[in-house]
Amino acid sequence: MPLVGSPAPKFNSKAVIGKEIVELPWEKLHEGKWLVLFFYPLDFTFVCPTEITAFSDATPKFAELGAKVAAVSVDSVYSHLAWVNTDRKQGGLGEIKFPLVADLNKSIARSYDVLLESAGIALRGLFIIDPKGVVRSAIVNDLPVGRNVDEALRIIQAFQYNEKHGEVCPANWTPGKEGMKADPVNSKKYFAKNA
Repeated sequence: MPLVGSPAPKFNSKAVIGKEIVELPWEKLHEGKWLVLFFYPLDFTFVCPTEITAFSDATPKFAELGAKVAAVSVDSVYSHLAWVNTDRKQGGLGEIKFPLVADLNKSIARSYDVLLESAGIALRGLFIIDPKGVVRSAIVNDLPVGRNVDEALRIIQAFQYNEKHGEVCPANWTPGKEGMKADPVNSKKYFAKNA
């Protein structure tokens, strides 16, 4: 069954928040807000720190949208902590403003269907979960290509626009652009202006 449109698989795990190892129950992670949950293959690798630090640097933008961010890998919390304690100029993470979740037994990656069983690591899955706990977007990249932070922000903005205005968001929609009425008559007004 596809995850989009379904309740997000819940989990409880250990995580690194700041420079502390904590128990992180689903309720504290989600808190009834938008959640950007992304998976990355391994700590101390190459594309992964660029993604994690980019999402961390953008946490104020996500917070403005009422959204939280969390990252998951199959590494232990001790590996996460060592990576946080490594300077960014040395391939480390430095200060990260969201939880780094440990999925040592791979059950979280498996439940989100991003686990490469033969390699024992997760693909680059990104899931946007709404305040009701429903997966609204799922994007999965193969290992060599990182995700786009601005696109994650745009997707949340588009869902929020849809909820507020009842209009759908056409291709390349960004805040400030026109939405479209999702019916055969009123949609023609959009097409007439934008064809």
